[in-house]
Amino acid sequence: MLVLILSCAGGAARAGEMTTLTFQIDSDMSLDGFKAVAALAEEKLGIRIEYEMRVGGTEGDNIVKTRLASGDMADICGYNPGSLLNALHPEDYFADLSGYGWTERLTEEYRTCATSGDCLFGIPMTSMQVGAVVYSRPLYEKYRLEIPRTWDEFVSNCNVLKQAGEIPVIGAFADTWTSQVLFLGDYFNLLSGAPDFARRFEAGTAKYADTPSALRSFEKYSDLIGLYNEDYLATTYDDAVDMLAEGRGGHWFILSQCLSNVYSLYGKEAVDSLGLFGIPADAGETGLVVWMPTSMYANKNSENLDAVLKFFEFYLTDEALDAFVGAQLPDGPFCVEGYEPPKAAYRAVAEDMQAYFDAGLTHMAMEFETAVKGANCMGICVEVASGQINAYEAARMYDDDCLKQAIQLGLDWR
Repeated sequence: MLVLILSCAGGAARAGEMTTLTFQIDSDMSLDGFKAVAALAEEKLGIRIEYEMRVGGTEGDNIVKTRLASGDMADICGYNPGSLLNALHPEDYFADLSGYGWTERLTEEYRTCATSGDCLFGIPMTSMQVGAVVYSRPLYEKYRLEIPRTWDEFVSNCNVLKQAGEIPVIGAFADTWTSQVLFLGDYFNLLSGAPDFARRFEAGTAKYADTPSALRSFEKYSDLIGLYNEDYLATTYDDAVDMLAEGRGGHWFILSQCLSNVYSLYGKEAVDSLGLFGIPADAGETGLVVWMPTSMYANKNSENLDAVLKFFEFYLTDEALDAFVGAQLPDGPFCVEGYEPPKAAYRAVAEDMQAYFDAGLTHMAMEFETAVKGANCMGICVEVASGQINAYEAARMYDDDCLKQAIQLGLDWR
């Protein structure tokens, strides 16, 4: 495992007074903002961060689960909130933060997603983000394309790009987690046809295979066959960031965290060449699906637990958040009450994303509304995207996958 050491010169704390905390985090994350806070914590608190970078996707999930089960987790674990957190059985591994006054700054929306049972386990590492289509403004201008209002218009734009010799849709399925953004990000459209789907799904009375608007999310993968880059199964997330920044692809179904990756590697001009829109509906209004931020969890068995909690408390202060946004602009709204981020923002956030929030056209991702999310979601999405299975087969497989988790959670599914 690759280990990186972040160290800053003294300040208020001398080197001999330093406490080193290990932090395991996904290598696809942009860490510029976090590192700025960590540097400040080293100076003011005498706490140094040592990074353990893990791969993303299914392999990364397995690393987290293995390290937790073996008792070999880092002092701090960076991981998702919501249903994926619940699947880890966090009460067995992470410290309960609910009794600490500094967690009162967290929004109620976030607290719900980072809570299991009566215990709050996480604090947000970054801002919220959305699952969307990030697109190349220069290519849209070059081929005089309009922002699509429907899925058919989107596919039409893709065909224009293909006929012109451009890559219509970037696929980065070597990092399998990216494959599910289209499926999960289509939840806003799913709800238009089945508004109470999440409740009925968790109760075991609704399925993807027999709910037309849910099945449609898998059908959209079939509509895109032949529109990806040729090596989409071998293309990594980092490769896709390069392609997007360099204008070598028209669209990418991805989380808005990619904006910070582009900014960190290519600068403001490159990130402002990108736009963003919600995954188009077949008809009606298009919206954005919102993800709670990657979160930090304290290993309850860490010998440095007191230092971890001290770091967490500092991380939620205005001083720390100012340091974060001074190094990395947010990919969406923050989950800290009373904190006003800077007016400067990525163009795709300030213009495109904000319009959806202003219009009330957003909805939380389904994994934050139900405890059930199939563990093999990524693999199923890769299979349907590559034409190995059809949409109905994918829906049936996902329903079966979710049944296994529902049984583990003790839900009364048939």
